[in-house]
Amino acid sequence: MTRPRATVKIKCTPDDFLVEELTGVVPGREGAFALYRLTKTGLGTMEAAERIARAWDIGQRRISYGGLKDRHARTVQHLTIARGPRRDLDLGTLALEYLGAVEHPFAPPAISGNRFTVVIRDLGAESIAHAAPLLDAIARDGLPNYFDNQRFGSVGSSGEFAAAAWIKDDFEGALRLALAAPHPHDRAQQRGIKEALRAHWGDWKACKAALPRSHERTIVTYLCERPADFRRAFARLRQRVRSLYLAAFQSLLWNDVLARWLAGECPAERLVPLPLRFGPAPFFGELDDDLRGRVHAARLPLPSARLRDAEPGIMRFIDAALAARGLELRDLRIKYPKDNFFSKGDRAAAVLPARLSHAAAGDERYPGRVKLTLAFDLPRGAYATLLVKRLGPAIDRGIVLGDDEEDPAAC
Repeated sequence: MTRPRATVKIKCTPDDFLVEELTGVVPGREGAFALYRLTKTGLGTMEAAERIARAWDIGQRRISYGGLKDRHARTVQHLTIARGPRRDLDLGTLALEYLGAVEHPFAPPAISGNRFTVVIRDLGAESIAHAAPLLDAIARDGLPNYFDNQRFGSVGSSGEFAAAAWIKDDFEGALRLALAAPHPHDRAQQRGIKEALRAHWGDWKACKAALPRSHERTIVTYLCERPADFRRAFARLRQRVRSLYLAAFQSLLWNDVLARWLAGECPAERLVPLPLRFGPAPFFGELDDDLRGRVHAARLPLPSARLRDAEPGIMRFIDAALAARGLELRDLRIKYPKDNFFSKGDRAAAVLPARLSHAAAGDERYPGRVKLTLAFDLPRGAYATLLVKRLGPAIDRGIVLGDDEEDPAAC
């Protein structure tokens, strides 16, 4: 008798999760910014940018990109460097291909979408049979456009959000979460830094002596001289990192708003709860033409104190999501430092994968089992892992996603 399998797996290897960024940017010979195609494996985008800056001895502020791509995948994306070298770079786990010159730095609006190839492993033949009709339904009806785990890579094991402390002017709490909170995917050096920070928090001289040269140590050095000035110490965190804290918290709230909106729009029998990182969320099943049209036409605003014109019906869902956390809309503003703010805008309630195809074959990593290869395109800001999670009930297994560290495509 075959032992039952509790899970199926993706991201067993970087080649099991391929992401190619799509853009309409066409480089030329003239322009202040050098445009490159970055191919990387086993690195987050920010880490790759740091290595490029070191290799070419340039300031990181000269490097611009449109979104963060997962560390545990093979990814292709674009970046620009102001007055960058007009040549290629190969550092093993990352490679830059020089494409030409452009007039502006590469930014999120330059991304038209992302092309994915995802391999799901350790399946039985019956799971493939159950998955096929659901994939057909997803190609027709789409998926709720939740932010998935990668958006919350800045949130540590405690599940606490630095931005939640920040908006309450609890700068010490926000700084402690930013610098010292353990994360399940911390590498050895980062674990050591965080352990030292937790062990000596408040004794800044002892803390400084225990830390290697690092960005964290520069902030601790500031606190040695001004031990009560957590406000300015927090402002010394890199602006890009602080922006991730705000994006993560705003995304948590938006997910809650979408879940409440779907529960109000869709009959209960059309919804199935599926696990996301911070709790179950409703996904829709088969939709009739009228409901499909309403769901795909809807755009829900990102919660922010700058929100002024939300429909009353949607505003009640926003108020409810905030009230569940003891907040009001006016609380979602940043008073200091002024180089960060909550995004203003909206996001589609649903997403429709394009060019969705699937193929089954024997699984070379798990003899006697089957792998399912999915290929599809998604617009910027949508998450491929949601499609995999939606297949969970069909294949009757939990999904092991591996390590989700970074946002695959910044919204």
